[in-house]
Amino acid sequence: MGKHVPSNDEGALKMLRLIAALALLLCLGSAAPLVALTAGFEGVASCAGSVCHGRLEGDGKVVRQDELAHWQEPSSPAGAHSRAFAALSGKRGQQIAASLGLGDPAAAPACLGCHATYTPAALLGDRFQLSDGVGCESCHGAASNWIASHYAMPATRASNLAAGMIALDNPAVRASVCLDCHFGSKEPGHFVSHRMMAAGHPRISFELDLFSLLQQHHDEDADYVARKRKTDSVRLWAVGQAEAVRRSLELFAMPGIGTQGIFPEFYFYDCHSCHRQIQDSGERRLTFETNPARPIPFGTPPFNDENIILLSAVASTLTPGQAANFDRAARDFHAAMGKGRTETLAASARLGTAASALSSALAKGSNGSDTAFAVIATIAGKAISSRFTDYEGSVQAVMAVDTLLNALVRQGQVSVGAAAGIRANINRAYAAVRGPNEYNPAGFRSALGEAARAIGALR
Repeated sequence: MGKHVPSNDEGALKMLRLIAALALLLCLGSAAPLVALTAGFEGVASCAGSVCHGRLEGDGKVVRQDELAHWQEPSSPAGAHSRAFAALSGKRGQQIAASLGLGDPAAAPACLGCHATYTPAALLGDRFQLSDGVGCESCHGAASNWIASHYAMPATRASNLAAGMIALDNPAVRASVCLDCHFGSKEPGHFVSHRMMAAGHPRISFELDLFSLLQQHHDEDADYVARKRKTDSVRLWAVGQAEAVRRSLELFAMPGIGTQGIFPEFYFYDCHSCHRQIQDSGERRLTFETNPARPIPFGTPPFNDENIILLSAVASTLTPGQAANFDRAARDFHAAMGKGRTETLAASARLGTAASALSSALAKGSNGSDTAFAVIATIAGKAISSRFTDYEGSVQAVMAVDTLLNALVRQGQVSVGAAAGIRANINRAYAAVRGPNEYNPAGFRSALGEAARAIGALR
């Protein structure tokens, strides 16, 4: 595929786009980096050639070259990003937009931030289509500065990154990109508020290794490993937990995001600790269970600490020297909730610092062959499993055990047949969190323990 040489007209058009984009961003007071100012979005079609990423079969010599087909897969999670824009025009999307007064959801910035590659019009190339949904450049970065050269000699991984390609092989970078929509960011259209959920938007979930596996469009062959490195699923999962904690605390502290009027932004709290069936009867039915790691008054809405719990588990296993500091900061954060927002924000900052330190340590650490087994045992052990008193944390826990079991299979430590035999135990744990109204903490802890013991027997 030869390099495309722009005509004078095309060059002038791109220069006008750049000038307009610069003027727009300056008017908005943007502090965006220079690469963001000069990079344009070329659209999915620019990647879709049959000699690029648009083949019907994955038989390319360096990369599969059928990545577009995976991205467009209509019947599996692999194609979820390509379906994101179309979801806005469905019944649920229309109802949510009507309730919130957003007008057409397919044109509403509050929706498009995560349901499409949404960026100023001045930065869009001729082949860009908003209806493509979450396209290639949402994750890999605006491509105008590297699309014509990233595949050709003498391009290198370093030169591509310098031109603006995003280093998704870096766990913290990948987590940050995913969290922009799978938790939220300060950018417009990147936060699912409690109002949106009240209008019908589903709660956002995130687990970096599992989601990466569902979206993986490449093979980790010798060439991939040489250019980047072999994916360590435990590291990827662990860094994802740390970055999720850091992101949630960062947003929680922001004025206009962490609060809504006189109320806290309830998005940050565990929905189902309050939103369970309410009924008046002679015998009470508790919808709140005391959690040993949360020193809060009985019945106080708890901060959604699903990632905090899992990060505590992995820290005690892989970075024990930092685990006590993190757990202390987490307890102080929960305790501060009963004191005031000033105290809570100070405790939030300390917990965020501890999570950031864990993220760095986990990204650099070298995991042994027994790491996944050890983390699974910790998650289901007494010190951690007793903290699964709420629906969201329990969902995160069973996803963790599932993704770590898959990691053991990929590493060759558990056979495919043995994993299939354990699947019934995993499915029982999933069944225990099938729905929030039926959630039973004690039943879930029992199911998770059975699954973990079945996995541990193969160690």
